Amino acid sequence: MGSLHHHHPLILQLLSVLCIISSFFPFSASKILDTRIVEDSRPMILFEQFGFARFGHVSISIKDVSWRSKHPNVELDPSSMGFILLRESSYAEILNESEYTNHFCVVSSYYVKLLFKFDQLNLNLTYNGTIVVDDPDEYSLVFGNCQPEFEVSMDVHTQMYNLKNGRKDFLPAGQTQLPTLYFIFFLIYSIFFFIWVFICIKQRPTVDKIHLIMGALLIVKALKIICASEDKSFVRRTGSPHGWDVAFYIFSLLKGIMLFTVIILIGTGWSFLKPYLQDREKKVLMIVIPLQVLENIASAVIGETGPATKDWMTWNQLFLLIDVTCCFAVFFPIIWSIRSLREASKIDGKAARNLAKLTLFKQFYIVVVSYLYFTRVVASSIGAIINYKFEWLITAAMESASLAFYVFVFYNFQPIEKNPYFVIDDEEEAAAAQLELENDDSFEL
Repeated sequence: MGSLHHHHPLILQLLSVLCIISSFFPFSASKILDTRIVEDSRPMILFEQFGFARFGHVSISIKDVSWRSKHPNVELDPSSMGFILLRESSYAEILNESEYTNHFCVVSSYYVKLLFKFDQLNLNLTYNGTIVVDDPDEYSLVFGNCQPEFEVSMDVHTQMYNLKNGRKDFLPAGQTQLPTLYFIFFLIYSIFFFIWVFICIKQRPTVDKIHLIMGALLIVKALKIICASEDKSFVRRTGSPHGWDVAFYIFSLLKGIMLFTVIILIGTGWSFLKPYLQDREKKVLMIVIPLQVLENIASAVIGETGPATKDWMTWNQLFLLIDVTCCFAVFFPIIWSIRSLREASKIDGKAARNLAKLTLFKQFYIVVVSYLYFTRVVASSIGAIINYKFEWLITAAMESASLAFYVFVFYNFQPIEKNPYFVIDDEEEAAAAQLELENDDSFEL
């Protein structure tokens, strides 16, 4: 029989990858999955992750199973391959077991929950079975192959669900609150949009194009969230989003493009400081918009294929790379505006006006950095340590941070009839000029 004995670094690497995937990367929206594995020799293949309540269920059926060896003289041991449930808290015990067990095979580990091994396949090389999870926790459904010299092909159909009032609930235990949570935020953004429309109508003479774009951003954000609510609601009841995932990806794309566009346009001072964009600012937009398209394509591929796909990790890495690139790109226009205001305050004699604008843009810079850092880094870090039953709190925190960011931006850059920059007297100018001189280097970028 093939084994993983003396290949402990490989086991450590695989378990580490599973841990990273389960902590940071999104999984398919659907909890009824059909996956095709073709000539795959990976020692461990992660299919999906699910948070079980007591007496949760796992149903799995496979068909069209075949394998071929890279080495003609090696004989297959069917008991060295199979499906298991693996929880993150068991990783250390499994690694320790692998150190002290001869011919260790993860499928036979004492610390995994075995679904079945290939020696239990029917005569026509199929399997169909359901098990009850009596020890609630967050589990990863993994295919283990302790003879990686064999390439395996098969069609896999899986269902993972909890029972609630006798009905199947296909959402993990930590996500059952998400449909309601998303709907609440949809109502908030809808009210936000109507307030914005009221402000724009009231201040119609000072409304600029940027304010219309900001209003459109609120619409797209609200539509994205209601699609997320319906997506999760359908998955909870049926195991499939029934097309709501398509609408969600479309509005996610539009929201991503418009959000970064608004940040860049405000950061450049367009409509607030100047009526035009410089070439370098146009180039930033021309870079960020296509990157947002690619990022959302990657997000859709990640969500619809699942970690069992060979290229799934590559798509995740591409997604993270593009997202980080976009986040850094939006900083440059804000930095350019701050530097331009700082230079202008020294030469045009309007220190107070420029100081007020400079202070606002410094605040905008800090808020953008904080918002992007929290939603990209802090939330993921919290998600890695929080109990799986409270996974919905991460979504609540991220949506709350987004709402706070929107409120700051829309409040500070709303159309205003009497601009305070233009009602400053000479004494304030002199005081501001002195303050600007004292604080000239107080905000280095």
